Amino acid sequence: GITKPAIRRLARRGGVKRISGLIYEETRVVLKIFLENVIRDSVTYTEHAKRKTVTAVDVVYALKRSGRTLHGFA
Repeated sequence: GITKPAIRRLARRGGVKRISGLIYEETRVVLKIFLENVIRDSVTYTEHAKRKTVTAVDVVYALKRSGRTLHGFA
């Protein structure tokens, strides 16, 4: 799973100074749901193109579909 220090590093990158102890489990749940949605959409793009390998472009399109445009990988 995702460790407490890993969540802490992500929060630090986002500019967070201090983290409540209750945040860690909630973060794991939210991150799992987010990744499931992105991976599902990425695999859908891959299957539609009749490929077996998920490419970076598939992930970029899946993120764009969810309203989170990512530049530099397509």
